Amino acid sequence: MIEVLAKLGRGPVFLAGEVLDCVITFTNPLSASSTSASSEMLAWASAQIHCQFHASENRVALPPSDGSKHDVQAENETVFVPNRGERGQCILSTPPKILFCDLRLDPGESKSYSYCETLPVDGPPSFRGQSVKYVYKLTIGCQRVNSPIKLLRVPFRVLVLHGLKDYQFPQDEAVAPSNPFLEEEEGLKKDSRLADLATELLMVATSRRSLHLYNISNTRGKVGTFCIFKTVYKIGEDVIGTFNFSEGDIPCLQFSVSLQTEESIQEEFQRRRGQPVSFTVHARHQESCLHTAQSSFSLPIPLSSTPGFTTNVVSLKWRLHFEFVTSGESTGTCLVRGSQSEAVTWTGVEQMEVDTFSWDLPIKVLPTNPILASYVSQFSSTNSITI
Repeated sequence: MIEVLAKLGRGPVFLAGEVLDCVITFTNPLSASSTSASSEMLAWASAQIHCQFHASENRVALPPSDGSKHDVQAENETVFVPNRGERGQCILSTPPKILFCDLRLDPGESKSYSYCETLPVDGPPSFRGQSVKYVYKLTIGCQRVNSPIKLLRVPFRVLVLHGLKDYQFPQDEAVAPSNPFLEEEEGLKKDSRLADLATELLMVATSRRSLHLYNISNTRGKVGTFCIFKTVYKIGEDVIGTFNFSEGDIPCLQFSVSLQTEESIQEEFQRRRGQPVSFTVHARHQESCLHTAQSSFSLPIPLSSTPGFTTNVVSLKWRLHFEFVTSGESTGTCLVRGSQSEAVTWTGVEQMEVDTFSWDLPIKVLPTNPILASYVSQFSSTNSITI
């Protein structure tokens, strides 16, 4: 029996273009209750990253797969196929890397191997939607002599920040900040600079503030104004907005604001023409606002959510969805006077005419620092199997 343990060095969330570093440890455990222990032998072990794509058959019409590319050897259990037994299609994969050949482990002995691979910048982000899914995994294949291959899969999350692959780092390393007391490999140094560059670009893009004012009106007049200071955010931030109903002609009785994603299938892949778009609500604020002059809301963008993106199959966009309930009468206090003789009591009316209308405001949501997103990731940095 051999235990295989895979541990991601920094966490289970990465930016496309970063280097994924994983330490894989093979151990022949020495049990205290075992009376006879013997050496264990592995023929080889290999590792590879792949992205698995799965689409809902009811919503997505994918072109038929090319049967001429069918590999007969893939059906053999002694051939390393990272996505064996997985649903969907493998749309992206890195070249496999051999960790070792002919490994012999004595009782109680363990050996570790480091796997490093740059994540492709042209792949989609990790996404689990209502119509499609993009799932990234690191698969480690191990095989004993004359035995089937055993697979250890390590799922992780990929965030995509557009523009990183077009950035050219300066050739003069002297201008880049570095620690002269540390010897860094070129790949790791570039990876660190890539993460720093992404953080800087995100900060610049999401820190710009300018006043955006919108008039809220229906067919009968002005209800109020809405104010928001920016429309570009990164996941983990709060979307904050304010309302001013004091200048409105139509009383607003209630409003609600929903933070939503809009998942739409590209026209050529739609199962039926004009099929509806899928919406997902991530946060919602609702408030009764009769006789309220000003109000505000704060909606958090979950760190576990996917920033906006577009592929050849699907696009994901973010928006604020507003719903307003206004009085059907432009004037009046919506209160009635009681019949008590000594005191005056005002109570709300039992029935009143209302109008409802909605409004959508598109916003842009970008990734965040992958280390920050790792704290709320559903994936574990450590995975293991026994073979």
